[in-house]
Amino acid sequence: MSAKSQVETHAKFARIATPGHPFKFASGAKFDDLTLAYETHGRLNASKSNAILLFHALSGSQHVAGHCRNVAGTDERWTEDCQQGWWEPFIGPGKALDTSRYFIVCANYLGGCYGSSGPASINPKTGEPFGASFPPVLTSDVVRSQAILLDQLGITKLHAVMGASIGGMMTLNFATMFPERVNLVVPIASGLRTTVLTRLHVFEQVMAIENDPHFRGGDYYDGAAPEYGLVLARMISHKTFVHLDAIERRARGDVIQRGDQLAWFKLGHNVESYMLHQGKKFVRRFDANTYLRICNMWLRFDPLRDAKVRSYEKLFAISKKHNHHYLIFSIDSDFCFYPEEQAEYVRALENSGVSVMHITVHSEKGHDSFLLEPELFTPHLAYTLRRGTTEMEDGERNDPGL
Repeated sequence: MSAKSQVETHAKFARIATPGHPFKFASGAKFDDLTLAYETHGRLNASKSNAILLFHALSGSQHVAGHCRNVAGTDERWTEDCQQGWWEPFIGPGKALDTSRYFIVCANYLGGCYGSSGPASINPKTGEPFGASFPPVLTSDVVRSQAILLDQLGITKLHAVMGASIGGMMTLNFATMFPERVNLVVPIASGLRTTVLTRLHVFEQVMAIENDPHFRGGDYYDGAAPEYGLVLARMISHKTFVHLDAIERRARGDVIQRGDQLAWFKLGHNVESYMLHQGKKFVRRFDANTYLRICNMWLRFDPLRDAKVRSYEKLFAISKKHNHHYLIFSIDSDFCFYPEEQAEYVRALENSGVSVMHITVHSEKGHDSFLLEPELFTPHLAYTLRRGTTEMEDGERNDPGL
């Protein structure tokens, strides 16, 4: 992994709902004051044809590259772990997402806790956090909110849309809800649907938070937070993100701390201590209500419903009509989105006659490979992105822009 960046970056904020132009959630709720926190890298060329929209994974943020010291509205959640861009090895001059050629946009999800409007945000009508009153959020809500952001940036058509993990699901949503607004579609370690196994894992995380006595139905901001529930939720998810062999390797150096002991059960193995440590560290930087909103997105993901079609054949007929090209990545050691899920994805695309390239990455790091091993992804990403730039004039690459 590359060295930490010393380039200072700052979050930007876009108001995507106003009293005259409210945002309507899929649930029917309407809000007239919503903000998205976002970050951009590179320059938008004169024809505004070089933009890439990047969707982050479950616990990510808008901060993809560089070093960001703080973000307004995040209270104490913007910890040191958040300050380095989560895709730093992939974004910059000469990297996979070459900022001398492309303009990168990444926004924190609607319902998030890193500057975008969410349950922890202050309700201007009450002066208190929204808490439970913030509506459930679907991936389609996130995609529509970011389409509004693109409108405000003056971007009518993206060069590419991409995302990993749950971000890959939103990539599919964007391509089939706004097909005229994209050329290249790049889902990384993602899938067409929420499988039964994933549904069980995610629902376990929901139950962990809901059953924490401090959760109080989501209105806990005036007291103790549901930390144990969020710790447990993170532990459940972490074992799907990191390959079990990698967990064992990482845990070898861990020393069981006295503070890691539970009320009755005494930790007796480094793996137990490692997993508990990961959960406790996560609690300092994330909000339980946001975690539930994202779990809800995952459990309710339905690209057929969102594109208003009844079959995958009709879903991908949309991509066929708009001449999309897909680059799909699998990770052979992935326990979160198994390679069989991407194989199903590719078959559905091929059955609809859509142009698709399928790359399997061989890694010992599991699902998190897409964060940690740029050398395994960069050649294919760089080639595919450049392949789609035939209409982009070389002279436009470095034109001043946003």
